[in-house]
Amino acid sequence: MPIKINLDVLLVQRKVKSKDLAHAIGITEQNLSLLKQGKIKGFRFSTLEAICRHLNCQPGDLLEYIPPALGEEAGPDDGAAF
Repeated sequence: MPIKINLDVLLVQRKVKSKDLAHAIGITEQNLSLLKQGKIKGFRFSTLEAICRHLNCQPGDLLEYIPPALGEEAGPDDGAAF
């Protein structure tokens, strides 16, 4: 997937535990773990807002676009679910 989630990096930089972030933003630790691993197809803007508010960051600090390698095409499931 061409979108990389840098949540683990932000947590280390901000010295915040995953457990504490999950509790603060109102999601389960399991769902936060899936988000950190990039094993989701999309998430709510309200969740993004809560993460940014708690970690004092911008959405661009959390999400990074990695273009597909030359010759690779993005498949239909590579987009976010809206």
